[in-house]
Amino acid sequence: MPVPAPDAAPRGVPDRRGPGAGRPDGSRPVAADVLAAYLRARATDFLRSLRAHRESGGGSPEESAQAVRALRRSARRISGTLHTFRPLLDADWSESLRPELAWLSGTLAHEHAYASRLERLLLALHRLSGAVPVPAPAGVGARTGGADAPADPDRTGLTVGAAKAGALLDRRLTLARTRAHTTALQALGSGRFHAVADRVALLAGEVPLSPAATGADLRLLAASAEERLTDAVAALPLVTAGHPYNAAALVHGLAPETAPQPQDAPWHQVRLLLRLHRYSREVLTGAPTDARLRAAGQALTRHRDASEAAAAAAAAARTPRIAPATAYALGVLHADQRHEVEAARFAFHHTWQRQGV
Repeated sequence: MPVPAPDAAPRGVPDRRGPGAGRPDGSRPVAADVLAAYLRARATDFLRSLRAHRESGGGSPEESAQAVRALRRSARRISGTLHTFRPLLDADWSESLRPELAWLSGTLAHEHAYASRLERLLLALHRLSGAVPVPAPAGVGARTGGADAPADPDRTGLTVGAAKAGALLDRRLTLARTRAHTTALQALGSGRFHAVADRVALLAGEVPLSPAATGADLRLLAASAEERLTDAVAALPLVTAGHPYNAAALVHGLAPETAPQPQDAPWHQVRLLLRLHRYSREVLTGAPTDARLRAAGQALTRHRDASEAAAAAAAAARTPRIAPATAYALGVLHADQRHEVEAARFAFHHTWQRQGV
C-alpha cells in the first residue's frame, strides 16, 4: 500500500495548510513541523489521560480502565513514532525515552489481558459444552467473590469436567490479574513513572529534533516502515494460512515443553510492524487508519488473543493431580483456541490479499 503524501495536519493539531499553503509565506510545512506537531499532540493526549486517571480515583472502575487504555494508546504512539522517525530526533533523548514508554505500556496492559483471556476461555467452554452463554464471572469485571470461589455446575450448565476446568482457569487467571493490577498501581506511583510523565510533559512543549530533520522527507522513513512490514508478511506461510485448517499448527498440542508455538512468533512480529506502519501513516495524514489496515490489525489481534488463550489452557492442563475429565476439557479448549488461531490467520490472509500489498 503506497504511503500517502503528508497533505493534512495531524489529528489534534490545527490544520495549518490554508488555501494553497500551510505557512505564511505560502510554502508547505516541513517534515520537522509535521513530526513535532504530531508528537506534541500525542504528548498532550498522554497528559490528558493521566489527569483523567487521577480524577477517576473516586469514580467507577470502568472510568479508570478507560483512562488507562487511553494512556497506553498515547504511550504506544509516541514510542512507535520515535522508532520509525528516530533519524530525525535527538538520538540520546529518543533512545532513552522509547524503552520507558514500552515498559509503561506493557505494564499497564497485563491486567486487561488477563481479564480478557479469562472471559474468552470461559465463553469458549460454554460454547464447547453446548451450554447457553452466561455473563462473564465477577473475576472478569469488578470481582465480588474470592479468587478461589469455584464455578457452580448447576448455574453454568456445564459438564463436570468443563465446570472444573472453568474454576481452575478462574483461579489461575484471576490471581494473575490481581497481581497485574497491583503491579500497575505500583508502577503508576513509582518514581520511574513520574520521570516518564515529566519527560512527556516537556515533549508537549518542545520536541528535540536532530539536524537531519531540516529538509528531510517523512515519506521515506514511513516507506521504510511499510517495506519492513511487507517483507515480514511475505515471509509468513500465507499459502498455509489460506486454508481454513492447518494441522501442522496443532502438532505440538499439549506436549510437555512449555515453549511457545513455533509458528506464532512471526505473526506476532507482523502485528507489531503493522502497528508501526499505521502510526507512520497517522503522522503523514493525520487521519485514522483506513478500513483495510484496521481489519488486518483486528485479525492479528484475534490471532494473538487466541494464541495466548491456548497457552493458558495448556498451562492449566499441566496442573499436577487434576482429574482426567478436567484435563480432557482443557485439552479440548486448547485445540479450540488453536483453531481460532488458524481462523485469524485465514482472515488476515484474505484481508491482506484484498489490499493488494
